[in-house]
Amino acid sequence: MFYHAFDGYMNNAFPLDELRPLSCQGEDTLGGYALTLIDSLDTLALLGDRERFISSVEWIGKNLQFNINKTVSVFETTIRVLGGLLSAHLIASDYATGMRIPSYNNELLVLAENLARRMLPAFDTPTGIPFGSITSTAGGGTLSLEFGVLSRLTNDPVFEQVAKNAVRGLWARRSNLDLVGAHINVFTGEWTQKDAGIGTSIDSFYEYLLKAYILFGDEEYLYIFQEAYRSAMQYLHKDPWYVEVNMDSAAIVWPVFNSLQAFWPGLQVLAGDVDPAIRTHTAFFSVWKRYGFTPEGFNLATLSVQYGQKSYPLRPELIESTYWLYKATRDPRYLDAGRDFVASLQYGAKCPCGYCHITDVELHKQEDHMESFFLAETVKYLWLLFDLAVDSDNLVDNGPYKYIFSTEGHLLPITPQISLAREHCSYFGGYCPSNSTKLEQEVLGEDSSNDDHSNDYPYHESFPVTGLIKVSTRNKNVSFFLSDSLPRIFSSYRFDKGQYQK
Repeated sequence: MFYHAFDGYMNNAFPLDELRPLSCQGEDTLGGYALTLIDSLDTLALLGDRERFISSVEWIGKNLQFNINKTVSVFETTIRVLGGLLSAHLIASDYATGMRIPSYNNELLVLAENLARRMLPAFDTPTGIPFGSITSTAGGGTLSLEFGVLSRLTNDPVFEQVAKNAVRGLWARRSNLDLVGAHINVFTGEWTQKDAGIGTSIDSFYEYLLKAYILFGDEEYLYIFQEAYRSAMQYLHKDPWYVEVNMDSAAIVWPVFNSLQAFWPGLQVLAGDVDPAIRTHTAFFSVWKRYGFTPEGFNLATLSVQYGQKSYPLRPELIESTYWLYKATRDPRYLDAGRDFVASLQYGAKCPCGYCHITDVELHKQEDHMESFFLAETVKYLWLLFDLAVDSDNLVDNGPYKYIFSTEGHLLPITPQISLAREHCSYFGGYCPSNSTKLEQEVLGEDSSNDDHSNDYPYHESFPVTGLIKVSTRNKNVSFFLSDSLPRIFSSYRFDKGQYQK
């Protein structure tokens, strides 16, 4: 699956950004810098394809440049290009990964720093939230991992500082219910769309709060995540579904499951909250079972595809959550779900030179486009799911480090070089306790069993962050309840048809 799409891109589209898999042509969709190749680098390394990984890194190091006059999305450029360069750099420069390139001389890191500096002017706003094509909460709050890693690799705090200021700017404007809206005016700080949810325009804001804490050990991210997560579970969760509500009143405004919500069960596994993750994944997967794909929107009141949201652009989120739940429970039903994903993609989305967007999940009509994230995430999580089932020895599950996945699926290792060091706490603007955190001690291999910082921080002991350090296995024997009938899933919470307050 990966090589059908990757070879299709390299043979027909490279060095353009993305592949048109029906017509076997290429197109520039972001900045015109071989986007799909950059997005695929760490997948090549994960698969152990040393030859193609080396040749790809060498080509990028010699040919890629950002001295071009293009208007680009700061968000998409950060998660796809900057994240891809940083992940590949960390793999190519480290003997422990087994993929080190002897001739490599930090070319990708130099490119990453060059790119990030070109994006810094976007943060020059009164709120600290970046402008450009960025107005969504996810767009402003989903830069912490990539910019933070870059600061640690270059020893320049500016990148992490601007990314963290953006998060602080968003959180400072939360409602009294500790909810954030979907879109904000970056100059006035006024919310232009007050719909709060866990999906479109907000999803990775939650994701990066927890992952930034796990990767960097900066407990300010954890505090914000705890408050945001509690509010999401209180106001957005209609077990097993999630809805969008007005951020001020919590009135339901949009009883729709949108496909970007499907990352949530995986995030809950990282947070150690596995039981609700299982229930929600079951509900989300029932939509896939009905149509063979998940539509962009599924109306929970009418139990039908939301008008105007019939497409499936090869998104990875449901597959990602399936991988994490299998890792946490080892329940074979998640492998069955994985087989369903593969069957749908092979028989419904495969086309001459790659895999096509599905424009209508009811008719399975194909569109001539393949997003770069299909190779960066969708296929990656599928491969990891099945490789885990056969006692894998891959870089992620049995490698030298524990890894955090960025929202684009890029591998970021939890190492002393990247995790927050005590002497750099103030320098990088991190919120640092008086002693080393448990995370740092886990990373450094120190015994932290006698340390207790629960009294230092008001919410530390009440939320069981287990994450990639120790994946929760308390539900290892839990029964997986996969309903044969979709309407039964909806009986958990009733959504009435009609008007919802805006």
